[in-house]
Amino acid sequence: MTTDHVEPAAPGGECEREPDPSDSLRTFGAVVQALREHAGLSRVQFGELVRFSKHTVESVELGRRMPDASFVERAEEALGNTGALRHSARFLTRGEAGLAAWFRQWARLERTAVSLCTYECRLIPGLLQSEGYVRALCENEIPPLSDDVLETTVQVRMERQQLLRERPDTTFDFVIEEAVFMRRLGGAQVTAKQLDLILELGLLRNVTVQVMPANSEQHACLSGPVRLLEMPDGRWRAYSEGQENGRLIAGPKEVSRIHMRYARLRSQALSPKDSMSLLVRIRGAL
Repeated sequence: MTTDHVEPAAPGGECEREPDPSDSLRTFGAVVQALREHAGLSRVQFGELVRFSKHTVESVELGRRMPDASFVERAEEALGNTGALRHSARFLTRGEAGLAAWFRQWARLERTAVSLCTYECRLIPGLLQSEGYVRALCENEIPPLSDDVLETTVQVRMERQQLLRERPDTTFDFVIEEAVFMRRLGGAQVTAKQLDLILELGLLRNVTVQVMPANSEQHACLSGPVRLLEMPDGRWRAYSEGQENGRLIAGPKEVSRIHMRYARLRSQALSPKDSMSLLVRIRGAL
């Protein structure tokens, strides 16, 4: 949820690189490149000196990768020991705080989308999470988050959730596994408030919540959670996420296949009315 691994774009252009590098990463990378070129070193030669691959050197210089301490120290020694890299490395940031690096580009697309669709089988989707639920997620992070990172994550998640109310002309459709609602993450009180929030948000005209029942004999999205969005120009994008990575999918054929699966899944899930009734029963059993 908060790590900063970045998946490279696949050959053929079917997924788009994310996230955009932060200004500090771009600036640091430009300084490394300028010092390297001033020293008359190619990326291969420089990589041999700092004991990193040419591809790692390139990623750092282009601002795509956060350099670790060993890279900074070896680069400093290889490029004259001026102190410039050691000092500038103190101010490096990975970009937008509070969101996983691989999710940031998708979060930016959400702000202009005309339609968003989400299927989740692991946890309550971020746009529907209560503050208590977000805190419970953060408290379960391994390795543990610092207090500052935890508070920033909660703040960013709550701000992102305002999309549901600020964009009444954008449709937000959610299909969520029944098992997700049965997991009492954070305890009964947190779960009750989370269910109350979903029941409240489900009343908005632009929000639809459907539950995928645990006893269903058919399931179109067994490959895992997925998100889809429609852009203002009519194009669709998809997004899939796993451990320590996420992928923004732009290829029309791949997006079309995911769209077909999601459409079939909606027909297999409980209706919005029946879903709300089930959530009321789950809430009453707490």
